[in-house]
Amino acid sequence: MTFAYEALPMRVVFGAGSLRQLPLEVRWLGLRRLLVLSTPGQRALAEHAATLLDEASAGLFTEARMHVPVEMAEAARDAAREAGADGCLAVGGGSTVGLAKAVALTSGLPVISVPTTYSGSEMTTVWGLTENGRKRTGRDRAVLPRSVVYDPELTVGLPADVSVTSGFNAIAHAVEAQYAPDASPIVSLMAEEGVRSLATALPVIATDPADMGARTDALRGAWLCGACLGATTMSLHHKLCHILGGTFDLPHATVHAVVLPYTAAFNLPAAPAAGQALLRALATDDVAKHLARASAGLGVPRSLAELGVTEGDFDEIIAQAQARPYANPRPVTAQALRALLTDALKGTLAP
Repeated sequence: MTFAYEALPMRVVFGAGSLRQLPLEVRWLGLRRLLVLSTPGQRALAEHAATLLDEASAGLFTEARMHVPVEMAEAARDAAREAGADGCLAVGGGSTVGLAKAVALTSGLPVISVPTTYSGSEMTTVWGLTENGRKRTGRDRAVLPRSVVYDPELTVGLPADVSVTSGFNAIAHAVEAQYAPDASPIVSLMAEEGVRSLATALPVIATDPADMGARTDALRGAWLCGACLGATTMSLHHKLCHILGGTFDLPHATVHAVVLPYTAAFNLPAAPAAGQALLRALATDDVAKHLARASAGLGVPRSLAELGVTEGDFDEIIAQAQARPYANPRPVTAQALRALLTDALKGTLAP
């Protein structure tokens, strides 16, 4: 067996109440003025974080949006420059972390991330920007957060339905990491454990969103799955989700949850080792059907049709999915893509 594994240089602080250690993290990084970023819905938490920063707060920018529109990234960079910030604090989910990365990409400002969802973006060098209905992504070490503060208490307020879709988004990272061309035994172990942790925790959260044990397990699973995303090359699943999100402005995590069973059904027959690991992690005999039934049972939409996608959108999706080559266990032909999208449109794997 031969493989390469490169650990990303970052620091993680994990545990209930970890947000209170934020001033220590700022000092550890040698930062003095941080612009606090959030979505409008997380403004109260952003204000609390700014209070904890005290004199190290350079103000708030609370206009983060899904899929990081280019104009929003430019506005945040301008705000950071005008505030004299020497870093950014991203408080929230993937939209906010993505915005902080967009700022870091061109300014070089270091980022501290305080995740409140299970997106996993805080664990990666991946950035994404949407312009004119097209989402482009890339990798750059400059966008990797210098420190990540995981506080399960901050996820308790995340609604159960959002928790579930965000959790399946994280699971998708681990599923693709299992058959990535640059996978390794280390990544495979993290992926299997991440899937197991989330698959066990999400049903509990759906019933009792305040269950701190489940919230802790889910956040730990999201960390592991995000680390898998950061360590490997993603394939067809993420490509399709970026197209559906960027071009059709569909909710990022929900798209992942809906599409995942169908990309798993497509790819896993060509990746038997990945399939076996996921069978163990999910304690099932059919990964694709289990993912579809589990997500539907927890309230996730069963099909792309429920999200507003139609057959008339297929040509655009297929054209974008084939525009640039990327690694995938199976050849991605137009015919195969149309069949996959048709199944996802109809929700054939859901009960």
